Amino acid sequence: MAADPSVPTAGDPPECGVSLHLLGGFRLLRDSVPVVVPRGLQRVIALIGLRPGATRSQLAGLLWPDVSEERALSSLRTALWRLRQDPCCPMAVAGDTVRLGPAVRLDVDELVGTAARVRDGDDPCTLRALAAGRHDLLPGWYDDWVLLDRERLRQLRLHMLEEVAGQHLTAGRHGEALEAALEAMAAEPLRETPHRLVVRIHFAEGNAFEAVHAFYVYRDLLRRELRLEPSPAMSALLDDTLAPIRRATREPAGPADRPSPAGRRT
Repeated sequence: MAADPSVPTAGDPPECGVSLHLLGGFRLLRDSVPVVVPRGLQRVIALIGLRPGATRSQLAGLLWPDVSEERALSSLRTALWRLRQDPCCPMAVAGDTVRLGPAVRLDVDELVGTAARVRDGDDPCTLRALAAGRHDLLPGWYDDWVLLDRERLRQLRLHMLEEVAGQHLTAGRHGEALEAALEAMAAEPLRETPHRLVVRIHFAEGNAFEAVHAFYVYRDLLRRELRLEPSPAMSALLDDTLAPIRRATREPAGPADRPSPAGRRT
């Protein structure tokens, strides 16, 4: 593991500013300089970042699931030894557990922290919430533990964006609410919740046409892609608006509106 050869590294102090990025792809930075990490060691570092405090046996079993426990533990010992040769090793080993060093910044932690603050109503920064977790976890990696955490973080971000939109809607900040709902919609176009939020936001602004249009755009998308209909909860959002139109189409025509029989003279 070495820093980019184009940048001198001699004389690096033992305490280095290290950041680990797993969203959008693996990147390890030392004082903002990319560090070259072999793919095998990338897997070890990424898993340790996603499973803080995991035991050696747990890490070895996830990293090498198809070999014996003894062989997997041996491979892990070798990987940890290689990592600890670097003076700015991002690992901290305590007994049987391994975790990232306390000074290492992890982008996944920033997403989780932002989502927690939004959930608790403590984070008023919409821009930070919109940007957090915009990229998938380790795209192109297909380890079982990556797939599990990728979906966990995806769902965490979707719920965070929907919570942001709901909070802004309640506060009457319709522009910010719509921005967050559209961000969630872009992340998962077939998910109903952000579409439902968009309809509610348009109604709150008094834009009935926009609300009805948004509903039918989603209904057509759902029919085309999944051959499904929107849920009763979403359809109910339009009941008050469409009720007069539906009544008009169901009511029989009055005597003055009925056409005269063919050939009848009046």
